[in-house]
Amino acid sequence: MREGIQTGFDFPNLRKDGPRRPAVLSVGGGKGGIGKTLFTANLSICFAKAGLKVVLVDADLGGSNLHTALGVDLPALSMSDFVQRRVDSLEETIVDSGIDGLGLISGAQDFLGSANIKYTQKMRVLRTILKLDADLVVMDLGSGTSFNILDFFLTSDLNLVMMVPEPTSLENSYRFIKAAFYRLLRHREKSTAFRKVIDLAMEAHNEFGIRTPYDLIRHVAKMDPERGDTYQAWLLDFRPLLVVNQVRSKQDAELGPAVRTACRKYFGIDLDFVGHIDYDDEVWQAVRRRTVLVENLPDSNFSANVWKIAGEIAKRLREVDSPGTWKI
Repeated sequence: MREGIQTGFDFPNLRKDGPRRPAVLSVGGGKGGIGKTLFTANLSICFAKAGLKVVLVDADLGGSNLHTALGVDLPALSMSDFVQRRVDSLEETIVDSGIDGLGLISGAQDFLGSANIKYTQKMRVLRTILKLDADLVVMDLGSGTSFNILDFFLTSDLNLVMMVPEPTSLENSYRFIKAAFYRLLRHREKSTAFRKVIDLAMEAHNEFGIRTPYDLIRHVAKMDPERGDTYQAWLLDFRPLLVVNQVRSKQDAELGPAVRTACRKYFGIDLDFVGHIDYDDEVWQAVRRRTVLVENLPDSNFSANVWKIAGEIAKRLREVDSPGTWKI
């Protein structure tokens, strides 16, 4: 194995002791086809190899394929069975991933409208995820900014956004981050008047000229200075993690810090950049072979990058005050 690849770290405060809820990490992104599922699968393996009991949840309800990234067959049971009440417990849908310490819950697959499950169904799934018998739950989310995706993202202790060095990915990532914050406000705000303002802000061309979270906060502060201060505090507390995938050049590698600077300047959102993943031909070859890179090709650049990012995320997980508490 290449010298310097980290293959373990300590998680003493994440291992469950009694009825403690698992910590929850979600991985999302505004654009599909950026390698998010492959990254999430391999990242979860790193945590399992570090000694945690991990459950990997395929929360891409409209196009689940996480089992393929792990090189396992389509499970007989999936989240569909829990949502449709064919099984009593979400635990019953956990299958062996082939990796010690890592269980898999496959996404909803066999009923129309699975990507748009009802609010009550969604909340039932989210509440149950927070009760899973695990140290860590990792959720692989679908692309886009639907309410279901945003709610899975916001219900996590740590929220990670992945992007690639392409204009469409950059634009969609900004849109995803902004939509997630507006959705967070929408959940927390109880006033009908302020909720209407948030709803309007979510429209690209609204009558108030609101384009960014800063614009929204200024508008709310004019209506109620104290409420504006509350929104500002929520903005400062909203700090998603950022990973840049498929880096091919020095300029690509500098995209993460550049995006963080831009988000801070124009949105007021301080992203937490935790690393990048170099482009590696081994990745697409592994996908075709249904090979798990971290497990079978530990010397690859991809594996080295994922282990490094896992170590950075581990530091943030240690700082989580109350794993399993709701942000929304």
